Amino acid sequence: MLNSVLIVAAGRGHRLGGEIPKQFLPVGGICSLRRVVDAFLALDAIDLLRVVIHPDDEALCEEALAGIDDKRLLAPVHGGATRAQSVRLGLESFRETGTGRILIHDAARPFIPARVIVDVLSALDQAEGAFAALPVVDALWRAEGDHALAPVSREGLWRAQTPQGFDFNAILAAHRNYDGEAHDDVAVARAAGMEVRIVEGAEANFKITTATDLERAEGELLRLEANGRSG
Repeated sequence: MLNSVLIVAAGRGHRLGGEIPKQFLPVGGICSLRRVVDAFLALDAIDLLRVVIHPDDEALCEEALAGIDDKRLLAPVHGGATRAQSVRLGLESFRETGTGRILIHDAARPFIPARVIVDVLSALDQAEGAFAALPVVDALWRAEGDHALAPVSREGLWRAQTPQGFDFNAILAAHRNYDGEAHDDVAVARAAGMEVRIVEGAEANFKITTATDLERAEGELLRLEANGRSG
């Protein structure tokens, strides 16, 4: 049973602005997509990896992944008009590979710790699905515009991250039967009745969405490099 990874890199990153999608923007000289691919391929537990991209981004993807000499890295495939469609097309490309479990990860989360990847894989020994998340610790308020209306309980609330891992056949069937857009693949899995576990994520595993996030990524890189030197 192979452990495969699907990196979702087909988005356009409109909230960040600019002509180049966020997953291809440099963070410390290396784009987010490349950092993500390197992080997964650094683990022996990963057997196959593929990136799903926008059809217009073939040259950007080729440049980002240039120099990787690893047979586990498969050729990229094209995504669809929505994230859910892109994931389904990516999943379809693994049908004949012998994949038993698959991890789905956002290309715009460049600092995914190895520990989180391993924990999600391990959780799949007990459930059809598992994903990284962090508990909500801040006070929550329902508002109307900038007017606070009422507090909202944070008990039992989690901030979802990726990777999100699943039994391959189960999540493929779930996506094939899912109609509409979904915030993430856990939503698709739960709509199909799949049992999904939560494992502890990491604050460093944030998603680059805005220009502020890109600045934060540069700061996180400096922090990691400093920790590496001190270690």
